[in-house]
Amino acid sequence: MRRLFPVTDETAAQTPDGAHGAGGTSVPGALVDREWTFAELAAAYAYPERGAAGREPWLRANMVATLDGAAQHEGRSQPISSAADMRIFGTLRALADVVVVGAETVRQEGYRPARARAEFAALREAAGQGPAPAIAVVTASLQLDFSLPLFTSPLVPTLVLTGAAAAPERIAAAEKAGATVVIAGDGVGVDPARAVRALAELGHTRLLTEGGPRLLGQMVASGVLDEMCLTVSPMLTAGDAQRIAGGPSVAVPQRLTLASLLEDDGFLFGRYRRP
Repeated sequence: MRRLFPVTDETAAQTPDGAHGAGGTSVPGALVDREWTFAELAAAYAYPERGAAGREPWLRANMVATLDGAAQHEGRSQPISSAADMRIFGTLRALADVVVVGAETVRQEGYRPARARAEFAALREAAGQGPAPAIAVVTASLQLDFSLPLFTSPLVPTLVLTGAAAAPERIAAAEKAGATVVIAGDGVGVDPARAVRALAELGHTRLLTEGGPRLLGQMVASGVLDEMCLTVSPMLTAGDAQRIAGGPSVAVPQRLTLASLLEDDGFLFGRYRRP
């Protein structure tokens, strides 16, 4: 892996706010092509510091797309991913307090609980985090299989984000399975801005979403997305696969700023953030 941007003569990691990377860890200089350690990746993707007390939430997305814009192949993202992409995937999860994901993605991708990673244990402890991030499932209907390990055996109880009009029997089923139900909407659906606030009130301010496209589209339209981590896969799939974001359109396209760009085996890993 090598860093293409920002290109500087310094080897010390710089976060988006200009501070040194987590724990003073150095990130390899530009154009150094080698496998980065998890510590170096964690420094490169560190969340911005937003106040020691009363942290504001920061919501980042992590998605992968092919050269022709497909977010999946045959319904799953794994065929368009790579080993380096999965290392970054694991790093972003390890830095997060909670991973927010749509119910359809849970069903299609066979989501399991986030696992504790020994290589990130000290980093999470220093940040006051638990052994692994919680998974928060966004669902209007709560039509989920609550016998799955995501609900029956997580290290951290799974959260279910839904609306106030959700069926009481489905809420009861979720709670019986051990999930924590969070009301984040007045109707049957979830309001993304309210979901972010509700998670922050639970102490989850380092937020990560892995989609799917409908959920990410809603977050974009609601203006709550702070950062996009996008893997561009050097593949062509054609077909009719979804883009990384779908749903309601924004009135004016949102412009993000490139914070960093990494490359490995033809895959590009861009990190964009709101100005």
